[in-house]
Formats: sequence, C-alpha cells, structure tokens
Amino acid sequence: MRKSVVAAAHASSIMLDKRASLAKACEIVREAGRSGVELLCFPETYLPGFPYWINLYTPAQQHGIYVGYADQSVDLSGDELKPLCAAAAEAGTAVVMGLSERAGGTMYNTQVFIARDGAMLGKHRKLQPTYAERMIWSQGDGSTLDVHDMAGARVGALICYEHMLNLARQALIEQDMEIHCASWPTFASSRNARASSYDQSVEVLMRAHAITGQCHVIVAQNPVTQQNVDAINTAMGPNDVLGVGGGWSAIIGPTGEFVAAPHIGLEEKLVIAEIDLEANRRAKVLADTAGHYSRPEVLSLTIDRRQFRR
Repeated sequence: MRKSVVAAAHASSIMLDKRASLAKACEIVREAGRSGVELLCFPETYLPGFPYWINLYTPAQQHGIYVGYADQSVDLSGDELKPLCAAAAEAGTAVVMGLSERAGGTMYNTQVFIARDGAMLGKHRKLQPTYAERMIWSQGDGSTLDVHDMAGARVGALICYEHMLNLARQALIEQDMEIHCASWPTFASSRNARASSYDQSVEVLMRAHAITGQCHVIVAQNPVTQQNVDAINTAMGPNDVLGVGGGWSAIIGPTGEFVAAPHIGLEEKLVIAEIDLEANRRAKVLADTAGHYSRPEVLSLTIDRRQFRR
C-alpha cells in the first residue's frame, strides 16, 4: 500500500497584506509538519488574499486598489517566498500555494509547487481568469500545465472555475496525476443568488474530477473574515454584498467518496486525511481515462506548451 498524509489549509489571508499572510502561511505549514502532513494545499490567491472587490464595485472605482494589489502580489523572480520554502523544509511538508503573481506590469492567478525539502519545483498560471477576474489577471498558457513529482506522488493543480475547462483537467490526468490540489475562494458568504448554490457546485465539480481522473482531490478554500471585509470596505467604501463566513474544504477519493468530510465555516483548521494511493490504481482497473478507457484514434488532446509571456 502507498499511504500519504495530505491536507487542505482551510484558512483566510490577512487581506491586502502579503507579509502578514506569508507569516501566517508559514505557521500553518509548521503546524502541518507537526501533524505529519506530507502535502498541503492552500486556497486561491492566499497571498495576499482573493480580490473580492472585483465583483462589488464598478471598474472605474478600482484602479487605485489594483495598484495596491499589484504591490502586494508576489514577484517570483526574487526571494519573496524564501520564508515559505524554509518553513516547508523545516516541516518536511510539500506545499501548493495559491498566490497573485506579479511579473513586470502584469499579474497572474498562480499556484506554486514547493517540495518537502523547500525547493520550488514550478508554478501553474490560471489559463482563463473567470468573469470579473479578467480585469486584474492575465491569461496563463500551456507551459505551466504540468504535473510534479512531490511528496511521493504525481501532483497537479488547477484553480477555481478553471476546473470547468475539461481539457485542462484531462491534460493533467494524462500526465498520470495521482493527487490534485484544487485552490478555490469562497462565494458562499455573499448575499446574492449565486451564494446558495456555490458549495454544491464546488462539490459536484470536485467529486466528478476525482472520479473521471481516478485521483485524489484536495479542495482548499478560505472563509471570509471580518478583517477581509473591513480591509475592502476601508479601501473602497461600504458594500452590502460580501459577508463573513463561507469556506468549503475537503479531501475526496478516486471513487468520489469523502476521505475527509467537508469542513465549512469560519473555524480555521487543517483538513487532514491519510490517503491510499493504491486506490487510484484500483479505480483505473474499471476505467483508466488516460489509458484503456480512452480512444485516442477518435478523441485526441493537443496542448500548446509554448510560453507566451514572461
């Protein structure tokens, strides 16, 4: 049997404060190490927090906060993640971190892969920013649509509604992915019609991904805290849509069952499970969608792996 202890960080950022959010992330990684976690997945853009204001205010109001958000985004060409890499090495815990990346004058919605020894293995940039996200983040490309060997497994990752891109999911499945890190924010705390079905949509997408990919899926979401709301209201003025709460984090096995049941709400915790990677192989005997249950002569996937931007 191939056992692995994995976890989702059900935790919130210190909104618009990269340094404080990074320090908090390092403490979470150390806590994971003390709990024997080998692989830890963080929510979408944990550094420096998900920009909820994009859906709350008009575009004309947002230029100033965009500039501030760019300042608080992470430049991966430097050593800004050095403390996180050191925490991973100290804990012996591999990390998939969601962050807003700044490359020159452009921002990307990115996940970074850090090995258990603290080495940075690579990154994934969200291929298609969703809805109002298009105002703040640029598109990623196929050069970062990769699976990495880390924590004794083949690990891939996608971000939020990027899971609606079925061919992106298949691109990772065909690279023998065993564990999938799914980084999400929450919209369940919003006071609108979308909120009522948000957790259900996430659950359906993530359980389907586990089944169709014959892999384990770690879902990491942040709840929205009062600090998050206050930081946005201070910068932009009061809003009556974004509320406190939400968050839905879980670990799902390759038959769609919960290995760690969903944790919902403001309580921050590590959602931890010991998973059996041999369960993936048993599922593939029934339907291996990267092997005997594919029809490459009828259906084929082509990935353009060129890098279009720095």
